[in-house]
Amino acid sequence: MLGIEFPILAFSHCRDVVAEVTKAGGFGVLGAVAHTPEQLEIDLRWIEEQVAGKPYGVDLLLPQKFVGADEGGLDREQVRSLLPPEQQAFIDDILRRYEVPSPPADMQVGRGGALNVSPSGYGPLLDVAFGHDIKLIASALGPPPPDLIERAHGAGVAVVALAGKVVHAERHAAAGVDLIVAQGTEAGGHTGEVATMVLVPEVVDAVAPIPVLAAGGIARGRQMAAAIALGAQGVWTGSVWLTTDEAETHPVVKQKFLAATSSDTLRSRSLTGKPARMLRSAWTDEWERTDTPDPLGMPLQTALVAEAQFRIQRAAHQSGSGAEQLANYFVGQVVGSLDRVKPARQVVLDMIDEYIDAAAAINDVMGDD
Repeated sequence: MLGIEFPILAFSHCRDVVAEVTKAGGFGVLGAVAHTPEQLEIDLRWIEEQVAGKPYGVDLLLPQKFVGADEGGLDREQVRSLLPPEQQAFIDDILRRYEVPSPPADMQVGRGGALNVSPSGYGPLLDVAFGHDIKLIASALGPPPPDLIERAHGAGVAVVALAGKVVHAERHAAAGVDLIVAQGTEAGGHTGEVATMVLVPEVVDAVAPIPVLAAGGIARGRQMAAAIALGAQGVWTGSVWLTTDEAETHPVVKQKFLAATSSDTLRSRSLTGKPARMLRSAWTDEWERTDTPDPLGMPLQTALVAEAQFRIQRAAHQSGSGAEQLANYFVGQVVGSLDRVKPARQVVLDMIDEYIDAAAAINDVMGDD
């Protein structure tokens, strides 16, 4: 369906990772929800120069439920007006207590910016994406809108949607998607509560004959073999690319990932307003306290914390600083297996080598003496 050698799809916000995975025989998918149309145009043009006709895709957040959905989305001023004083004061208090410095005046971000999760926000991104030779468009956090599916199919572009429950997968199937990602709770980023081992075969049975990709806790060939054994046609991966040579992961966060165990993540609403698995840090600890305000809904929470996250990232390189303690990012439980930095191409090849060995071992177990 996708014209690839290996059934490994790699989600990344880094264009370098996308290009390297595609060139290695997999399928890179660029996470573009935080891009401006201008940035996306630049990145897609660059990717196409690198991959020389090999396939790649684009991923956007297309939730049905978010603050302002009934109005078709909110502009920056509307978002800013909806940020409660209590939550703003809490953010200011975190930055003060952890002594996170302010950026220079010409680098001020300010509150009120939001993710491109409304039609008015992601529409221009879709226009850019369909102006390029993409082979796949992915919808996270909800079924793709009917007009998107029609547009994609008219352009010969496959549509994939992520599901954390069987009911979500059934809605995607009814909408007419071409591929469904069954994403277990182990996964990084926005994820549900059902484990990959349970979810994948349930989704495979529920949506057959639509192909299913497995996601959540997959960074090695043995895990890929397990996904295939569960009925998946391939794997959708994300966390494993965060510690590659090419990844744009903040250096401090990358080192935290390399030192982390599989117990060092949690699902938190503290960055986007929806439950997302990320590395535990002083930031998540602050939001988990019982005496602190609740996170806001999407996209208000992102608007609330964007300035603070920018300041934290700028100052996190200072060893022992409060910003270093606060720094974190989305990552899955498989982070415990990510203990070294490797080129993205090597990750693909290592995964395939181990997959072949694992598949042979399964045959040996079931074979004759």
